[in-house]
Amino acid sequence: MDAALIAVLGTLLGSVVTHFFQARSTERVAGLARAEQLRQERISSYSAFAGALFDYRRSQNDRWFRAQEVPGSSQAEEARFASYEARISARQALARLQLVCDQAETRQLAEAAFELANCLHESVDEEDRDRRSRRCKDALTRFIESAAPSVR
Repeated sequence: MDAALIAVLGTLLGSVVTHFFQARSTERVAGLARAEQLRQERISSYSAFAGALFDYRRSQNDRWFRAQEVPGSSQAEEARFASYEARISARQALARLQLVCDQAETRQLAEAAFELANCLHESVDEEDRDRRSRRCKDALTRFIESAAPSVR
């Protein structure tokens, strides 16, 4: 009878230990899956922001050029409205980025790049526009360099 009791207790102990290790393994796998999902979301949101900001910068440059060529023309107005649409896309991408980015410095770099693009059309001359455009591009590059390690 003692042997049967020991066998039952051994089986129960084995079941408890197996359950414990399976639970830990399941938690670990779930944690890895969450981390990978977040990494994929970051890649998606960071690249969407970069693409939207490149487009916004381009549309702001186009807006400036059209306004310089013939102020108030239909082409200048079309370029202005196109820049508004690009700004909306860039702002949406920035908001999505802010939701998934847990690094304050990276968020600040993204926000700074957006603000530089936002003010580009206010340039007073070609030299100022070129300087602002380069600053915006450089700010976006700094954002990408800051964000890259978190998605590798």
